[in-house]
Amino acid sequence: MHRPRRRTAVRGAKALGVVAVVVGAVFPAYWMISTAFDAHAARRGAQLVPTQLTLDNFRRVIDDGGFGLYLRNSILVAGVTVVVSALVALLAAVAVARFRFRFRTSVLVLVLVVQMVPLEALVIPLFLQMRTLDMLNSLLGLAIVYLAFSLPFAIWMLRGFVAAVPVEIEEAAYVDGASWGRMFWSILVPLVAPGVVATSVFSFITAWNEFIFALTFMSDSSKYTVAVGLQKFFGENTTDWGAVMAASSLITVPVLVFFVLVQRNLTSGLAAGAVKG
Repeated sequence: MHRPRRRTAVRGAKALGVVAVVVGAVFPAYWMISTAFDAHAARRGAQLVPTQLTLDNFRRVIDDGGFGLYLRNSILVAGVTVVVSALVALLAAVAVARFRFRFRTSVLVLVLVVQMVPLEALVIPLFLQMRTLDMLNSLLGLAIVYLAFSLPFAIWMLRGFVAAVPVEIEEAAYVDGASWGRMFWSILVPLVAPGVVATSVFSFITAWNEFIFALTFMSDSSKYTVAVGLQKFFGENTTDWGAVMAASSLITVPVLVFFVLVQRNLTSGLAAGAVKG
């Protein structure tokens, strides 16, 4: 009699724990979205339900705040970072996983060392370097910086996926008359596609949420990304919380769309990476 009661109590405690975790994860998003649609966001206080729904906060953010331009800039920078990072990281991963050359281990160690350097320590050196290259206030220059930060992780992770593909599969393709390019695109890329998706998500988040370099390198407000543009709604003495939450909701939409598109491959990629890495 005691065992069934104990099992029921344990299951109930687990269910309560799951509910608490879900509520803790979902509530901030609910508060952000509901405040964005609240006509009296500044006077909302602790009310869970908006007093009056409106789209004025979104109109003010897009029309007066120019947030549509910031979204376009961020999408361009993040898109370039994701595409170039995936291609370069895959080629580099094939090189370090398949080819044998001097200092191969040293290269892999250096890839990890780059990840250990704090971003704040690189702001001034990168600023001086970008100024020398005349790439300040340039979306392309900002994308190159994000690419430099996302590549080490992408190369290291994809190396595990490439190494897990049996060499015999590639040799069989060569025997059947396939060239290296045909083998790469038709055999290797489909097999490591989940890993490419997983690393692309990391690159996208890196480029989408980064603030320090976007603020430091951009002097023209028309080149701001969403992370920098969001601060326009924080005043010195007052903060337009309706506009802040509306802008934050707009920032979240492209991220949700990206995750929905890659969700299936992302799940399989992370699971495979835990085994192959």
